[in-house]
Amino acid sequence: MELSDYLRILRKNWLLIMALTFFGLAVMTVYTFSRTPIYESSSTIFVSTQAGSTAAELQQGSTFTQARINTYVGLVATPIVLEPVVTELGIQSSSEELAKDVRASATLNSTLITITVSDSDPTRAAQIANATAASLARVVPQLEPAGNDGSSPVRLSQVSAAQPAASSSSPNVILNLVIGTIAGLAIGIGAAAMRTALDSRIRTPREAEQITSAPGIGAIAYDSKARERPLIVHADPLSPRAESFRALRTNLQFLDMGGRSSFVVTSSIPSEGKSTTTINLAIALADAGMRVALLDTDLRKPKVAEYLSIEGGAGLTDVLIGRAKVNEVMLPWGGRSLYVLPAGKIPPNPSELLGSAQMGTLLSMLEKDFDVVLCDAPPLLPVTDAAILARVTSGALMVVAAGKTTRHQLTGATEALNTVGARLAGFVMSMVPTRGPDSYYSAYGYGYGAYGYVETPNKPTRSQRKLTKRTGGPDASGQGHDDATLDELGFSLRRGARETQTEG
Repeated sequence: MELSDYLRILRKNWLLIMALTFFGLAVMTVYTFSRTPIYESSSTIFVSTQAGSTAAELQQGSTFTQARINTYVGLVATPIVLEPVVTELGIQSSSEELAKDVRASATLNSTLITITVSDSDPTRAAQIANATAASLARVVPQLEPAGNDGSSPVRLSQVSAAQPAASSSSPNVILNLVIGTIAGLAIGIGAAAMRTALDSRIRTPREAEQITSAPGIGAIAYDSKARERPLIVHADPLSPRAESFRALRTNLQFLDMGGRSSFVVTSSIPSEGKSTTTINLAIALADAGMRVALLDTDLRKPKVAEYLSIEGGAGLTDVLIGRAKVNEVMLPWGGRSLYVLPAGKIPPNPSELLGSAQMGTLLSMLEKDFDVVLCDAPPLLPVTDAAILARVTSGALMVVAAGKTTRHQLTGATEALNTVGARLAGFVMSMVPTRGPDSYYSAYGYGYGAYGYVETPNKPTRSQRKLTKRTGGPDASGQGHDDATLDELGFSLRRGARETQTEG
């Protein structure tokens, strides 16, 4: 993963990270202020020897004291020292319980012992520290062997009396809040990383490219009103989503398909936007002056006729079974050089029809008369229609819905094409968000309007104007057509069929 991937994860999960960070801070705040404040007071004792007047004797006494200092430190928490303190101060707890709140320490190469007492009452902590220091000063001389004069050679003197603390030693509010914030932040980042690792949905073109090993040729911006206006290139040509299809049109022209120009547009699962992608791409290609044939090869749930508002009672199925000729059912649409062949009646054997020799012949003839042939096919995982049809075309275009299609589904769809030897020409990301870390702009670095211009609708080319003049031009609904144009198309297709037979 690159740095941009980590930044994308943080941007995508910043709400989760912030929520867990504040949760950690809140938990530590409640814990901190619910704890009883503890105060500490310390008393210091100086340990010395009483014998010796020469320098050598004094040095020997100092060495003896330092050797014994750790022993005196260990005596502080023993009952022999703390029992008198409990009795003197009238403490309700036992010496063993008091020992948990008393600790002693000595600095290396020093004869000073520091006794520290922790208690919820600062005054009582100071009293216990002073009483413990006095008790230790009495006990040690009793335990050390007496000298020749009957007195102990060791003397303990209190050099610093304990005072009531002005502020509590624990809990440390600032430290606890910092720890809570850091812990919450770490948990939030961990949860974001786990959420990303467990999310199998494809969100970026790079993820799809790793699975398909095919190039990404377009990203279609998400439009909340796509159901209301599916033909966005025709309805609102200046919208960002319409610009997405024009970018797709441009990238499609750079694909090397070995001189062929027929494509099957499919997807892994339903509702990924393959039909609207196919239709809008066909319109965008026609706007560029190309002769486009749009075939509805989804013989199970056809949508092209419904979206284009044309009669779909007769169409591809009638042509394949010989009931009708292409020029009788193929309709021009939208005042463009776009011709549409609806699906027709739903047959009982769609896979067999799409894989028939008649379908291959039809595609070959259409490729001779049109610059681009687009086939709207069913999804690959539910049925095999698209895989079968992709074998007789120049390649398949896979529509991948961002944030919906999973890696497993895309892998299965890709394998379905590879199994039959079909070529995956490229993939198109659909429903790409326009905001956020996975947005259309973030995925490609820029988008529509990034350079501050507004694109004007493409002017009709000379061939389009000539075609419109001859056909009289269809109405806005795309239903109008002229018999002379269809006869000319039918003648051209028949001529193509004769050429194919001659070559055979």
